[in-house]
Amino acid sequence: MTDSSISPLVDASWLKSRLDSPGIVVLDVRTPPAGGFVPRSVHSDYATAGWRTVVGGGAGMLPEPGVLAGLIGGLGIGNGDHVVLVAAGANASDMGNATRVYWTFKMLGHDAVSVLDGGFAAWVAAGGPVTPEPAVRKPTGFATHPRAGLRATVEDVEAAVKAGGTPLHDARSAEQFAGKAKSPQARAPGTIPGAVNLDIAPLFSAAEHRFATPDAVKAMADQAGLPLRDQPITFCNTGHLASVSWFALSEIAGIPGVRLYDGSMSEWSADPERPLQTEG
Repeated sequence: MTDSSISPLVDASWLKSRLDSPGIVVLDVRTPPAGGFVPRSVHSDYATAGWRTVVGGGAGMLPEPGVLAGLIGGLGIGNGDHVVLVAAGANASDMGNATRVYWTFKMLGHDAVSVLDGGFAAWVAAGGPVTPEPAVRKPTGFATHPRAGLRATVEDVEAAVKAGGTPLHDARSAEQFAGKAKSPQARAPGTIPGAVNLDIAPLFSAAEHRFATPDAVKAMADQAGLPLRDQPITFCNTGHLASVSWFALSEIAGIPGVRLYDGSMSEWSADPERPLQTEG
């Protein structure tokens, strides 16, 4: 975690008691939103608003800081605000809307950010009030202070593959990891050589509206054979699913040095010269 004074996860009761606090901004990143909104929340569609972009072969890359500053400031979010991110809460992949935007704020140097555990589903289940429309805030300035330590570039991954020793975590399904299935975003099936697989599905329980505990996250990583040292790199197809495992490992379990490879398999496999590993 980059700032221990801000909890990465907050629950519905925490948010209920702070909805009227002037320094709290609830940012709904559902795609699409349904069933209303947390009162006073602003909405920014994760899929279409510009939180991710295409760079070279990478389909889900982090946009330039200036672009993100305009997006965030345009939502009325300033550097003094504590942002609480709301996904739908349907499953682990859905929570990726919130965890990827969380990682983005952290990458920009903004530590006052949290994810609503269980998302909008948890809010409704807890009897939280709902309004039919999102709020609109006056645009403001948002200054970025980019940090590099939370992100792995393709060069970082190439170096890790060549040297060995850096834990590489494939957050996709077992079928895609084995090369038996492929996302349309990847040129070819397979995984990055030396990677181990930990499907993100068990990291979040939709029925209980919550992420796994720190001990459970560590136990899952151990069972998967993923070392929690030497700055692990987590990836998927476009850096979406991997943001869930990055969040679970780094922010929930407190593993230091975990990096998200936002280029993931879409960028890695785009170059036929880069090696791919498959089972069988």
